[in-house]
Amino acid sequence: QIGNVLLIVNVASQCGLTNSNYTELGSLHQKYGDKGLEILAFPCNQFGGQEPGTNEQIAELACTRFKAEYPIFGKVDVNGSNAAPLYKFLKSEKGGLFGECIKWNFTKFLVDKDGHVVGRFAPISSPSSIENDIEKVLEA
Repeated sequence: QIGNVLLIVNVASQCGLTNSNYTELGSLHQKYGDKGLEILAFPCNQFGGQEPGTNEQIAELACTRFKAEYPIFGKVDVNGSNAAPLYKFLKSEKGGLFGECIKWNFTKFLVDKDGHVVGRFAPISSPSSIENDIEKVLEA
């Protein structure tokens, strides 16, 4: 969506990072959603098989337990030959510390209003820890 700032995250339901990330993503959405931040969550089962459920089960968990009010897409691959085109683009724009491949659940990409990938954050970077980055891009 041109005109909005995007935070794109590969999510999983059974990861040690699940609770904190979904909770903090919800807080970011509440705080910045009406200021132009869109959060896009893409479930992925490529890391430790931690997203084994159906798309319906995944959406149920996100929307019921974590009250997600942002889109939870159908399951995608983020690495490999079957990687979703969006993820091929994101990785080509912003490689990680150890190359392009996404290493784990809850890798975050920040995309500005013009569609440029301006940040890539490791799974251990919590959503709240990148709030300043989000604010800067929203104000740009």
